[in-house]
Formats: sequence, C-alpha cells, structure tokens
Amino acid sequence: MNSPMLFRRAAVSFRALLSPRAVAGVAAFCLALTLALPAAAQVRLQGLGGEQLAEADLSSGTTIVVVWASWSPRSRDIASRVHPLASRWGGRARVVTVNFQEDRAAVESFLAGKDLGATVFLDPDGAFSKKYAMATLPGLLIFKDGQVVYRGKLPDDPDKVIGEFLG
Repeated sequence: MNSPMLFRRAAVSFRALLSPRAVAGVAAFCLALTLALPAAAQVRLQGLGGEQLAEADLSSGTTIVVVWASWSPRSRDIASRVHPLASRWGGRARVVTVNFQEDRAAVESFLAGKDLGATVFLDPDGAFSKKYAMATLPGLLIFKDGQVVYRGKLPDDPDKVIGEFLG
C-alpha cells in the first residue's frame, strides 16, 4: 500500500472518531465515570464540639493540621505540643488537629483535663489521613490555598517548618 492511500485511510478513521455519535459516546462515558466515583473522594470530618471540616475549608488561606492518635506513644504529649502552635500561629493560620482512627469516647477520655488550644476533628476510618499520606504520628500537614505545602512528622521544633510557609 502506498503512502497517500495509507494517509487517506488514517484521515477517514480519524474523522470517524470525531463524528457526533462518537463524541456523544465519549461524553456519556465520562459523565457515567464521574457519577460513579465514590463520595469518599471528598472527606468531611466531624469535630468533638460538632464542628465540620471539609476539604473546601482547606482551599483558601493557610491551615495547619496536626494528625495524632492517643495510642501512638509519640502522641502522648500532644496537648503540650499543639497548644503552643495554636497560640503562636492561630492569628495567621487556622490550627486544627485530626485524630486518627479512634472513636469519640477514646479521644474524649484521653483529652480529659487537657487543652490542645485547637479544634479536634475525628478521622475514625482514616480516610483523611490516608488521602494525605500521613505515614507518621504525630504528623504535620500545612495547606496553603488548598495545596499541601508540607507533609511529614511533627518536628520537635515545628515553628521552624511553619515559619518557612508563614514567614
């Protein structure tokens, strides 16, 4: 087969892909795929005081998130680590904590008599923590206008890390 004939066949096949029927089929497939995506893609967390944290809340400004669990030995002193963060950065950023995979009663029991200085949100199934790939507890996430600009363990001196993003 010569080159011009091969080119004509390819052009005809390409035009068939752009036919209204083909385009409508692809559009219908994309719509069905979008509707089939699990609602879990958008995480919404419940706070101990009834507050809500949705991913839309992270889309503007700066949010500092400390992820922790009372069963983690490194999180035992979480109140004494978060309270100074909330005091120092609370005027320039939203400071919250997310408890990883514990039920409300366990969290309330652990926090009895302690003041984190920041709202505690529950992540009982770990969806938030998994979505943002928190591999270490306690962990630190910094969101700036919806983008994760820092993800890692909560450092001994988190002010250095936070200062890089809040100046």
